[in-house]
Amino acid sequence: MTLIGVRGTVVDIDVHLGGMPGFALVGLPDASLYEARDRVRSAVMSSHEPWPLQRITVSLSPAALPKRGSHFDLGVAVAILAAAEEVPLAGLDGVLFLGELALDGRLRPVRGVLPAVVTAVRAGLTRAVVPESNVAEARLIPGMTVFGARSLRQVLAFLRGAPIPDEDVDGLQPADAELAGPVDLDLADVAGQKPAKDAIEIAAAGHHHLMLSGPPGAGKTMLARRLPSLLPDLSIEESLEVSAIHSVAGVLPSGRPLIVRPPFSDPHHTSTPAAVAGGGSRIPKPGAASLAHRGVLFLDEAPEFSPRVLDSLRQPLENGEIVLARSEATVVFPARFLLVLAQNPCSCGNFGSTMHQCTCSPDSVRRYGQRLSGPVRDRIDMHVRVDAPSMADIDAAVDSAEPSKVVADRVAEARERQARRLRETPWRCNGELPGPYLRRELRLPADVTVPVYEELRQGHVTIRGADRILRVGWTVGDLAGHDRPTVDDMERAVELRLGQLA
Repeated sequence: MTLIGVRGTVVDIDVHLGGMPGFALVGLPDASLYEARDRVRSAVMSSHEPWPLQRITVSLSPAALPKRGSHFDLGVAVAILAAAEEVPLAGLDGVLFLGELALDGRLRPVRGVLPAVVTAVRAGLTRAVVPESNVAEARLIPGMTVFGARSLRQVLAFLRGAPIPDEDVDGLQPADAELAGPVDLDLADVAGQKPAKDAIEIAAAGHHHLMLSGPPGAGKTMLARRLPSLLPDLSIEESLEVSAIHSVAGVLPSGRPLIVRPPFSDPHHTSTPAAVAGGGSRIPKPGAASLAHRGVLFLDEAPEFSPRVLDSLRQPLENGEIVLARSEATVVFPARFLLVLAQNPCSCGNFGSTMHQCTCSPDSVRRYGQRLSGPVRDRIDMHVRVDAPSMADIDAAVDSAEPSKVVADRVAEARERQARRLRETPWRCNGELPGPYLRRELRLPADVTVPVYEELRQGHVTIRGADRILRVGWTVGDLAGHDRPTVDDMERAVELRLGQLA
């Protein structure tokens, strides 16, 4: 199997033996795959199997498709031994082989097993042989019989129908090991910040992008990190989709192969565009934006990110995917995330603070605020000021702060309202609705939309901004239990858009 993004193509491995001893690998292999000849030869001989003393020609087809990665090792080894009549050919029909070989014959885990098995099932393959550490991941897909092996010896015994030898291999994670999943942080840990907490709840309920602005230490990062605790669990389809991306990226734990909670990704502000949006010199790999698919992408100190990084998010914010074109392949990565930006109001962080004096000049404050381009800001649904909590807020939070479970229940109810309203559409949340659908199918009375179009008439928001206000207004109404948003709901949405929430 070769993967381009999260989409796979079945690769047939043909082997011809004959002529003076030698080894040739054809079919556009990359450097790591070309080195398979040395790994395979050592692994076969270490497993006490005869190595053919003839010229070995290995062809990977389709020949015009670039091949990359060390997961071809196991298939190449089995094909060579089958050509030498050491393995029965009948046992190879409809079998997917994935695994990297160590020089002593051990099987090492590889990335991308989940999307590879999905493609194999669609292609009609019924059995898969994978490293033991990847077994749990491969067994998530129905219709595939999976055999997990620790070594080449075990694989050959399986194909020959012989008893499987015991292999005590150090350093391998058992396939049935249980790893603790990520623990959601609790919103009750945040003292005060009632307006910001309301915005976090609205963002979770309708999938709305959020900007948090305030001085250092006010709680912006704490709020953002607790946003996933308000989101509902992923559906089975979403779990498989998210897990496939993490598998391709090589960050899927072997003992927890299915991601059931919305992921959280927070790249450092020194990250490159390739690290955030995805990329690579030949075949691109997923970046932080794709790893946050169906979850939260948090950019702390957003103005410190490179403008190229921030502008690279414009496409996924609109389309929910990232398209990367390279000379050898064009890759599409899903990237439908909830974006949360956090920023200080100025370089020193104290502009607008009532507790500390700002040392920045007016021109410096203006330049700092302009580091985020207008197109990026226009794609943010809500802008919220986060001020440092008072001592009274901190004391009150000990006993009266709402836990995430209570808020998550309200979010779930609001999402159920949206699901019922949008059940005959391809969208699930208010934040995903296109503008024409909002204005045509969910048209509201003129007296309800007056606050929105008044801001548009005065030039305070763009047409895109007006659509985003309408989406937020629907979510505010869903949280309040309204069948349709009221004028008060729309006024609150306008305040959130303009950063006036109090």
